[in-house]
Amino acid sequence: MSLIHTPVLLKESCEYVITNPSGTYFDATLGFGGHTAEFLQKLSAQAIVIASDVDEAAFTESQERFSGDSRVRLYRFNFTKIDIMAKLEMVDGFDGIFADLGVSSYQLDEPEEGFSFKLNAKLDLRLDKTLPSTAADLLNTLDDTELADIFFKYGEERNSRKIAAKIVEKRKIKKFVVASDLAEIVTQLTPPNYVRKTMTRIFQALRIYINDELETLRQFLNKSVNLLKPGGRLAILSYHSLEDRIVKEVMKYEALTCICPPGFPICTCGKQQRLKMLTGKGITPSQDEITGNYRARSAKLRVAERV
Repeated sequence: MSLIHTPVLLKESCEYVITNPSGTYFDATLGFGGHTAEFLQKLSAQAIVIASDVDEAAFTESQERFSGDSRVRLYRFNFTKIDIMAKLEMVDGFDGIFADLGVSSYQLDEPEEGFSFKLNAKLDLRLDKTLPSTAADLLNTLDDTELADIFFKYGEERNSRKIAAKIVEKRKIKKFVVASDLAEIVTQLTPPNYVRKTMTRIFQALRIYINDELETLRQFLNKSVNLLKPGGRLAILSYHSLEDRIVKEVMKYEALTCICPPGFPICTCGKQQRLKMLTGKGITPSQDEITGNYRARSAKLRVAERV
């Protein structure tokens, strides 16, 4: 199972994150353990890697994969609980914190996971299957205005209102259960060349809303900055503009030395710089990596260092 997901920007992530071979590190999105395994190759026997994931299949696989390595401490927690995991492991701070915000190839390809476009795949989209509402639940209950707002805000879908209205109309006849129920509507309202892109945007919007991904990302980033040791690095892999914008905004804000309005004669804000940007506009995959793993094409790695 672990072989069907290819970690993105693996070499670059490891080079930026691992600065102290005997340090303490946090992998916020363990998945099938691709990045964690690479980190461990660079670490000594004294190092510690705490890793978390809410996906049951990935977590179970990684438990088995790392069962013989005493350096690894695994938690099936949302990464916003990084502070709780640190306390449980009696860790005062991290030398490196890493998160890959993408959905794994396993989740995208396995119909039972509820992320796939395959026609018989259930409409789920919960990263944590204990969450109460699935994508099908939203499509079957929210009104057209609420659905349109989700599609536009989180998927940047221009045709959001027409699609939402058609969903509400269709569910009066048949409830939404599988991907083909949604694909039928998108196909009706979208030129053939844009059907897959539109489906991607709609799925993305529903997934972000269901999992409250943007708010949890903000919480995680703020807690991560607090938990970094001086010289420790925060590295985030994002895959769409909404995530990347939040990562960039948080890192840039924490890199500022003053937030007083322009023109103030002296600084009165008391703002202290906590991060130093290391990657400028961000690192993107090479063409060779994209050729070997097409799903890496939209990835962007941003890294900042605690000062």
